[in-house]
Amino acid sequence: MSENEMVRVRDVMKTEFDMVDGLATVADALHEMKYIDTKALIVRKRNDYDEYGIVELEDIATDVLARNRAPERVNIYEIMNKPLIGIDPDMDIRYCARLFERYHLNRAAVLENREVIGIVSYADIVIKGMKRLIS
Repeated sequence: MSENEMVRVRDVMKTEFDMVDGLATVADALHEMKYIDTKALIVRKRNDYDEYGIVELEDIATDVLARNRAPERVNIYEIMNKPLIGIDPDMDIRYCARLFERYHLNRAAVLENREVIGIVSYADIVIKGMKRLIS
């Protein structure tokens, strides 16, 4: 791999993802979820001064399912991580992987102009990104 070869986050991210309201119940959010591949839900901002949140399916498994909580009675805001860590779409995937390692992330939202434009995960980086680098 030469230094000139670069794969950016925007080249590997998923652009289809689900956004939910923080007041939605976990049951409602899962029922409405269309893009299971992302394994995460982006929580909408309440206003222009708020920040996005994120709920990974892992959060639902550990905070709702494993604790025997009723998904109809747990709101998304109770289990979300906020503010989310946003990744620049023009970041080199190698730096993105380092950021994931440093902050113990599996996936993160991709933000451009303070708006979520996608979700990137280790799987995206390795499967799509490494494939491009080694071909």
